[in-house]
Amino acid sequence: MYLHLGQDTVVKTEDVVGIFDMDNATVSKGTKRFLAVAQKSGQVVNVTDELPKTFVLCHTRKGGSRVYISQISSATLRKRTGYIDHIANV
Repeated sequence: MYLHLGQDTVVKTEDVVGIFDMDNATVSKGTKRFLAVAQKSGQVVNVTDELPKTFVLCHTRKGGSRVYISQISSATLRKRTGYIDHIANV
């Protein structure tokens, strides 16, 4: 199954590690640091020109990770995964 993150970007749901709300998750210094390091190392893919609402952390086929920045709310993305009953609201 695939998850549409916005514009022309889709990822396999099995590659998704987490879906995070930008407003809540970026309060943490650790999360801010993680996103800054990911940005500097070229692991961030911005799939929106609008105000970002969510970031999605995914595994890559090469064993690394990729962070997708999306304008779609975390609640909507969780619903799109089909696993809404198994994922706790964060």
